[in-house]
Amino acid sequence: MTPGVRDPLIPRRPQEPEIASPSSARTDPVRVEVRGLTKSFGAVRAVDSLSFTVEPGQVTGFLGPNGAGKTTTLRMALGLITPDGGTTTFNGTPYARLDEPLRRVGAVLETAFHPARSGRDHLRVYAAAAGLPAARADEVLARVGLGPAGRRRAGGYSLGMRQRLGLATALLGDPQVLVLDEPANGLDPEGIQWLRGFLRHLAHEEGRTVLVSSHLLSEVEQTADRVVIVGAGKLVREGSLAELRGGAGGGTVLARSPQVVQLADLLAAAGATVAPSGPDGVTVSGMPTEEVGHRAFTAGVELHELRAQTSGLEEVYFRLTAGQEQYAAGVPAQTEGTTR
Repeated sequence: MTPGVRDPLIPRRPQEPEIASPSSARTDPVRVEVRGLTKSFGAVRAVDSLSFTVEPGQVTGFLGPNGAGKTTTLRMALGLITPDGGTTTFNGTPYARLDEPLRRVGAVLETAFHPARSGRDHLRVYAAAAGLPAARADEVLARVGLGPAGRRRAGGYSLGMRQRLGLATALLGDPQVLVLDEPANGLDPEGIQWLRGFLRHLAHEEGRTVLVSSHLLSEVEQTADRVVIVGAGKLVREGSLAELRGGAGGGTVLARSPQVVQLADLLAAAGATVAPSGPDGVTVSGMPTEEVGHRAFTAGVELHELRAQTSGLEEVYFRLTAGQEQYAAGVPAQTEGTTR
């Protein structure tokens, strides 16, 4: 751009006093409450009386099969779709009634930009519309690792770079709440690792409220503090990962002993559910590890191994959402005479 020539992509604004930095608009920690949210499209009930809470200082994963109503829920929360019933509030206030919403809630539901505009100018347009200083664009570009690419045309960005540009847009107003829909799409392993640490820092160190919708279950397991699982538009389960594992029946104890028959009998007599696990072991459910060890000790039963077994998020997720997929693929029949 020629020096001294005004950039036509940046809206002209009247002279005004210097704008306060976004940090001056930071609010107290924000609790997001979804209560009875409902939405139908014709005969299809996309979201059905959905209620859950997103706490400040935590990363909350928002999970569910395709067609479960996740994106519709996020759009209703941000006022992009009018619900048939129910509310979403940010410390008691609906999004539409928030003062300076960009400074309160940052969202990435999809990344849209003019392909001929640089990433920096894309952000400066949003900053100008929100009454933020133009310098804020460079600050958030640097924060998401796009500083060196900020003057390049966004049309030439990779999918991962576009995701980072969307995240930078959400951070422009230094909001207390971040709502992100599939933010790891297109990121390479290094980018996914960076995003994991970045989101946890925003929540744990800076006290922000972070809601992340994702299909990457292994990544959610490493990032999220709490999980909300939906299916067919309804809440299936919400809670910490430990609570979900326990509530889904995923917590068991493995015990091995040369006196395995005696061990199984005494645990079953105490009300535990006991199943064989190899020639000298049992899998115990309905009894914590400490109690299994204590009962074996007091009965004089020798233990060679005693450890808790917990299901991973993926196993818990599929157990809870079984049968709620919008489209379920069958297992193809193997044709006679074919090889694999």
